[in-house]
Amino acid sequence: MSGITLTDLTKVYDSGAESVVAVEDLSLSIEDGEFLVLVGPSGCGKSTTLRCIAGLEDVTEGSIQFGEQTVTDYSASERDIAMVFQNYALYPHMTVRQNIGFGLKLSTSLPSAEIDQKVDAVAGMLGITELLDDKPKELSGGQQQRVALGRAIVREPSAFLMDEPLSNLDAKLRAEMRTELQELQANLGVTTIYVTHDQTEAMAMGDRIAVMNGGVLQQVGPPEDLYRHPVNEFVADFIGSPSINLLDATVQSGTLSGPGGFTYTLDDSGSIEGYERVRVGVRPEDITLVDDGENTAIVNVVEPMGNENFCYMELGDVEITARVLPSHRPAAGDAVPFSFPEEAVYLFDPDTGEALKTKTDEATDVAISA
Repeated sequence: MSGITLTDLTKVYDSGAESVVAVEDLSLSIEDGEFLVLVGPSGCGKSTTLRCIAGLEDVTEGSIQFGEQTVTDYSASERDIAMVFQNYALYPHMTVRQNIGFGLKLSTSLPSAEIDQKVDAVAGMLGITELLDDKPKELSGGQQQRVALGRAIVREPSAFLMDEPLSNLDAKLRAEMRTELQELQANLGVTTIYVTHDQTEAMAMGDRIAVMNGGVLQQVGPPEDLYRHPVNEFVADFIGSPSINLLDATVQSGTLSGPGGFTYTLDDSGSIEGYERVRVGVRPEDITLVDDGENTAIVNVVEPMGNENFCYMELGDVEITARVLPSHRPAAGDAVPFSFPEEAVYLFDPDTGEALKTKTDEATDVAISA
């Protein structure tokens, strides 16, 4: 396979009384060997897209190509893919060995000895050789996830489709499995489409990220591009943790005025020429707490994170967040002056959400203050 191409993909669920457009006019190309992450809030259409690619859902309009071959009307069994699900979907009455080898037993004429050899090789790769005779109920969540991955890998498919495979794991194991998945995919070189609602997971894992909302593709690109140069407010708000600070502001002669007496004069206001209102965005890491500044916020809560603190503050009726060094912990109720560089300011159309200005290359993303 040389990649996967979706062209004008639309999926509509028609219950008779009403129709629900789950995916609308989606065009997307995934390169051979690429790790692409589909991300978005619940109900945005990302899992439906994955199921259409797998052949588990019929396509209402558009086409799906694997390499040069159009597979839109192929059944799931005719597509050379392997899926890994959120719930692992292991057979409880089978051993680990039987679970991993079951797909080969069904879809090939390989002798049992050769299937066992392949299973042993995959189990060794995943570090679960000692579990081959166990049943799923005897395994931890992480071990079950490795078995599910092994079942997909042993088939040597042209593509992996993964639907939130780590969401049932605890935070520490999830981080470990995230790293293992990346290493595994890089070693195998198999085209992978990974669905998640966790933008942190998406940023950490994807060669590229495709952000969806309401069944519509919002933006696709490398993680850094989406973070620094979102095409609209939705992408800016969804990508990044903690989320970007957003507030409404009026514009007069290049000066922004907003809640809580907020004011900020832009040296370069060309991007908002003709606008009377804008939405202003500043990421928490770009806010510096200073001894004296034009703008002041009231501290609500400070969350110690070990290597940094998250400082949640009120600016009029808007809550804003700053990332500060662990040595800096203002008390609740303190009035704290803050500032940020113009290079780090995002500006959005208040009606369409379209980005008018994003981060410039001069912004360093290291404005955590002492």
